[in-house]
Formats: sequence, C-alpha cells, structure tokens
Amino acid sequence: MAAIRQSKVRQNVLQATPFVVGALLTGLFSVGYAKLFGLAEEASLGVYAAGKWLLFIVSPVCFIIAWLLVRRFAPPAAGSGIPQVMAAMELATPANNHLVDRLLSIRVALVKVLSTMFMALGGGIIGREGPTIQISGSIFRTVNRLLPESWPRVSKRNMIVTGAAAGLAAAFNTPLGGIVFAVEELAKIHISYFKTAIFTGVIIAGLAAQGLLGPYLYLGYPDVGSADAATILAVVPTAALCGLLAAFMGVGVVRVLAWKRKFHGWAPQAAYVVFCALAIAACACMVGPNMMGSGKTGMTQLLFSNNKSVAPALPFIRIAGAMLCFTTGGAGGIFAPALAIGSGIGALAAQISQQVGAHANILILSGMVAFLTGITRSPFTSAILVLEMTDRHGIVFPLMLAGLTANLFATPADKTSLYDHLKSNYLTDVLPAATPIADIDPEDVPLMEEADED
Repeated sequence: MAAIRQSKVRQNVLQATPFVVGALLTGLFSVGYAKLFGLAEEASLGVYAAGKWLLFIVSPVCFIIAWLLVRRFAPPAAGSGIPQVMAAMELATPANNHLVDRLLSIRVALVKVLSTMFMALGGGIIGREGPTIQISGSIFRTVNRLLPESWPRVSKRNMIVTGAAAGLAAAFNTPLGGIVFAVEELAKIHISYFKTAIFTGVIIAGLAAQGLLGPYLYLGYPDVGSADAATILAVVPTAALCGLLAAFMGVGVVRVLAWKRKFHGWAPQAAYVVFCALAIAACACMVGPNMMGSGKTGMTQLLFSNNKSVAPALPFIRIAGAMLCFTTGGAGGIFAPALAIGSGIGALAAQISQQVGAHANILILSGMVAFLTGITRSPFTSAILVLEMTDRHGIVFPLMLAGLTANLFATPADKTSLYDHLKSNYLTDVLPAATPIADIDPEDVPLMEEADED
C-alpha cells in the first residue's frame, strides 16, 4: 500500500512539473516583454517629440516591418493572440496536433514580440496583454512537447488553458482575473477538470513576475470613495454606450478582415498597411500623443489628476485607430486599447453628468469594464480585472453593473464576440484541414493527472 502511495505521489509530482516550469518561464518572459514593449512606446513618444512630421516616415516603415514579419515567418502571430489560443483549445486532438503547433510555438511567440515592438514603435494603438496570452500558451505548449516519452502523460488542453490564464495574470498582475478569464472566455468544460492546473500556473507565474517587478498594480490606487445614487444612475447609460460602440467596433473589424481576404498578392495588402500607418500618424498630429500606444498613460492621467476632461473626439478616434491597427496583419492586442477607450467614454460621461473627483473615477473605471465587456462578452472577467488593477473592491457593484449592462446592449448589435468571430476564421479559413471539437463530453475530459489526446 505504501509503495502504491509513493508511486502515486511521484506521478503527481512529475505531472505537475510541466505546469510549474511553464508558469515560471511565463512570469519571466512576461516581465521582459513588458519592459521591451514599454521601451518601444517611449521611443514612439520620442519620435513625436522630435518632430510630428517624422511619424509620416517612421510609422509606415514600422508597420510594414511588423506586417512582413508576420506574413513571412508566422501568419498565426497576427492580431491579438486570444482567438488563436481559443482555436488551439478546440483543435487539441491527435489528428490536429500539427495545426495546434502552427498556432502555438516558440517561432510564433518570437514573431509576436518583434511585430508588436515595431507596431508600438510606429505609434500603433495596440496592447501587449493578448499577445502575452498567446506567448504563454506557446511556452506551455512547447514544454509539453519536450516531455520525454517516459514522462507521465499530461493533458495538452489543460496546458494550453493554463498557459493562457498564467499569461493574463502575469501581464496585468491579476491572478483572479486570469482564473476567471480561463473559465469565462476560454473553457467550455467544467472547471473541476482543470482547476488544479490553472491555480498552479497562475500563482507561480504571478510570483515570478512580482519577484522581478515587486508588488504593483497595473493602474495604481485611484480615489473612488463610495458611489452615490447619481453616480450609479450615470453608470447605466455609460455602460450601454460603451457596449454598443464596442460591439460595432468588433463588427467593423470582422468586415474589414473579410474585405482584406479578397486581396490578391502582397501589393494591395502592403498599400493598406501604409494607409493605416499614415492615418495613425495624421490623427496623432491632430489629436496629440495620447492617440498612440496602448493608452495606459492616458488612463492613469484621468484617474490620478484633477483634470478629468478629454477631447470629445478622442475616444472615437481611438476606436477608428484601433480598428486600423488591428486589421493591418501585424501583431498587437486589443485589451489595453479597449480599456483606454472605455476610460475616455467614462470621462466624457462624467463631464456630461457633472461628476467630479472620486465619482468621476467610478464612471471612468465603469467605462473601462463596459467597453472591454463589449469586445470580449465576458463581464465578470472585465470587472474582476479592473478591480484587481486598482484594488478598489468597494465599487464592485457599479463595475459589475457596468459589465452586465454593456453585455446586454452589445448582444443585439452582434451576438458573437470579436474573439469568437476571429476564432471561427482560424477554424474555417486559416486552418481548413482541421477537425474541431464541436461538443465536449465532460466524461471524456481528464483531470490534470491524465491525458486527453494521446
């Protein structure tokens, strides 16, 4: 009996080891990636400061390089990365292993980093959080592939979903958000089948990231006070507008990508990339440097300064700019830009409703939750992420209200989230030879200690 227990303990330790290794690598990689991405954003601001006209040279060159890197070396590295992870989870069967490897690999991860760096250097309205999720999924996938034949079998699907959760947790320093994201957005099976793996990956990736960066909050500690009746009432129309605009933005992205698929050859695609770059440069010259980048600086300025005003056109220009950047074919996420757009709409709502100080901050944060919900259709993930970014649990009710309201108003505009649309593209167009899993019987899905594909 003792020998059996020792054998079982040894097997559990061996099966947990790939998750630990993947999480440690994810934490380290996410920190380095965040620093490089930040340097690229600072460099783009340096170009702007040196002379606005330089953007009309730097932006097209950087956008073209970002697009060529993806087109030439790793087409699945385009865009956010979250739809690719979702598609990889549905393709995680023995017959589709080669297709999963196209979506998640070290080659894809490296191209993702380089492409987003050039997009950010060119002033692209992109984020690093979605790319971090695909990069993390690629790390976990590679660790799984490198296991020797004699190693106890580990679920490939669990490795992918754990990598995605760990990547989001490390990118935003939001461990609970990573877990909720995996459950609400990625997983179509009961959490009991992968909870141990996700908890392990999220905790270790978060500890690794914090070990290098120290404890930090993505947005800091804004003053929010307590929401009064007037503020709560203002949350509803703010969230409704954010949900509608985000849904229309998603529809616009899908239609532009469908239109682009009709292009033949590289010339029209390259022309579109140059057009997008010039449009971003022109908007930056007219609106200012807040037009460029992920938008994190603008969010913190709104939350931590007495001036809560924004140019009325800025959120809408950022929507158009994010659509252009996201459809170039280069790599870049939409999480942070969505939060930034929502913060701008929340600030406008505060101006209209004459909310100031802490009450204005509540509307700004509610706008962030609402717009991200309109993109992802994951209201609880959006609310938990913003709560963890600010450590302001006293406003959980208005944030949850914002997420649910945005989801309610976004659904009639488009029943499917942007990520689901793009995932379907990968399953039907990019990977036509795949055999996706339409329905998963929970009885067929193993615990972390077993394998589901071999």
